[in-house]
Amino acid sequence: MRLIQILTLFLITNLYAQKSTINDIKGQPNILFIAIDDLNDWVEPLNGNKQSITPNMDSFCKEGAMVFNNAVCPAPICGPSRSAILSGFMPNRSGVYGNASNMIYSDLVKENATLPEYFSKHGYHTLSNGKIFHKHAAEHGVDFGHWAFDEHARARRNNKDIADKKYVTACKAGVIKGEKNIDYKGKGKLSWGPTVDSFEETVDYKVADWAKNQLQRDFDKPFFMAVGFIKPHLPWFVPKEFFDKYKLEDIKAPIVNENDLNDIVNSNGKEIHKPSAEYKWIKKHGLEKEATRAYLANTTYVDACLGIVLDALEKSGHADNTIIVIWGDHGWHLGEKLRYLKNTLWSEAVKPPLFVRLPNMDKTLYCEKPVNLVDLYPTLVSLCNLPEKENIDGHDFSTLLKYPKANWEYPGITVSTQGTSVLTEKWHYINNLSGAEELYDVDKDPLEWNNLAFNSKFKKEINELKKWVPKHREEPKKLHYDKPPNYVDADADPTIKGTRDLSKLK
Repeated sequence: MRLIQILTLFLITNLYAQKSTINDIKGQPNILFIAIDDLNDWVEPLNGNKQSITPNMDSFCKEGAMVFNNAVCPAPICGPSRSAILSGFMPNRSGVYGNASNMIYSDLVKENATLPEYFSKHGYHTLSNGKIFHKHAAEHGVDFGHWAFDEHARARRNNKDIADKKYVTACKAGVIKGEKNIDYKGKGKLSWGPTVDSFEETVDYKVADWAKNQLQRDFDKPFFMAVGFIKPHLPWFVPKEFFDKYKLEDIKAPIVNENDLNDIVNSNGKEIHKPSAEYKWIKKHGLEKEATRAYLANTTYVDACLGIVLDALEKSGHADNTIIVIWGDHGWHLGEKLRYLKNTLWSEAVKPPLFVRLPNMDKTLYCEKPVNLVDLYPTLVSLCNLPEKENIDGHDFSTLLKYPKANWEYPGITVSTQGTSVLTEKWHYINNLSGAEELYDVDKDPLEWNNLAFNSKFKKEINELKKWVPKHREEPKKLHYDKPPNYVDADADPTIKGTRDLSKLK
């Protein structure tokens, strides 16, 4: 009896402590919104790869933050995922399923404020640099998402991270470790190597340095600052010092099951997946360790850039009243499921990092609930005491920031061109548009090698999970413009902002 009383007191105290943390936010807090492109769970706080060196993320979480172990992306590729996060509408409602679709042509986005616009509409000063929105060719230039912010900077413009030709490896170019050979040429997209530029000359460093300088400013309004890092997006070109942190002979590549795809079949019993071109190229040339090291080096590089921003915030006058959100737009494969890259519905692609720190958080908290990155919109609106936006798809998870084990009735939904992923703490269900179904026991089979969908024992679980699969998928808009020369360096379309009247946007 005494033990039960002690445990009860502990739980109540812990809950009260988390409530106090949120209630201690004075007025309207600032938002530091940090996006990292193509980052999977190979970071220290998530322990996805024990070889990973990410001291800044680790320190950030240890000093006080919520680590979401089961966060999912709304889509497993850059454009649709970012469109959902920033608009609040899942792909099946906006019609944005692939990188070729621009969210601004969606009927929903035409009528509704994006996340930064909603904050501007309600008294915040918004500013950004780096990749936040996915870019698209537009009628009068390029849409960089610049129109959604009060201020928008472009550190990537006229700045290239170029690899040293003596060490580069590139599939399409047929080059391995600087040596070109017709036998090396492949169809995959992979390329890596150390840059000619120093750390201080690279794109993501410039983004971090911009953020450092902005955090020294005095703002007359609360700010919403979006900082977008491009690495570890391909190509994996970062300074040599980050490759040198990993000895090739010590690298362990992910475990691969060569028969992993055999039990994923459609109604006719036909396998629906094959090994990807990148996987076959890596295997042919025995480059598993090299590819693993390259991704780890890029992850450590972006962690160093992140550290610049976090250190600048701590030294600024804004630290005590700023909510920090660090998120990846989706995960990434490094051989698992016989593929590299992204855009699948397996856990490697649908589970990105998500870390949130509220002012006065002073310890690491872990949440196992399957929150979705689309939930960031309503959650930040709630935390900043803005009027509730009722028509978006996300769910406010601020209660989980008070108490990580609070009731959470929603699974993590990811929608792609191939189908839908439904993730709970126990199960991962995949409903493929081809008719194939997959069910994995997350606890017993974390590598998702054993598809249970054909076992009648799990029919009830599948039927329950299937209820979350969208019944309607909005058709994508067909409007498209050709990319201008030097796409990344081209002028931003100056006409888009004039079509976004904040007074009329919901």
